[in-house]
Amino acid sequence: MTPSNPQYRLEKKSRRKTGYPIGTIAYYGADDKFASKKVVVGIVLSEKDDEVAFMQKWFGTNTDVRFDSEIKLKIMNFLEEHNVYRVVMVDRIIGCPHEEGIDYPEGEKCPHCPFWANRDRWTGEAIN
Repeated sequence: MTPSNPQYRLEKKSRRKTGYPIGTIAYYGADDKFASKKVVVGIVLSEKDDEVAFMQKWFGTNTDVRFDSEIKLKIMNFLEEHNVYRVVMVDRIIGCPHEEGIDYPEGEKCPHCPFWANRDRWTGEAIN
């Protein structure tokens, strides 16, 4: 990998342990194997901020968005545009790409993604 490679640049920023602004990256899919639909990047400007200052979403078609080089380049450009020093991302898909209150009614489970209906999105474990 070369320094101009977006994946290399993201991994380099993710190894930093301190510093702001921080970019957060989260991947979503119908299940925990294939990030088929969405990646969301948020930017927190300082440790005093409770809210994400900037957010951008990218949507995939038939490819896993985690491995889409065009989307990675857009993510890297967005992070650089906001002078992000450090990147934080989880090592898994963390939930359904559909949004409660937008794609389906508040308080209900997504009718499109039964995999996530009774599952903890952070651990992937089934919830009784």
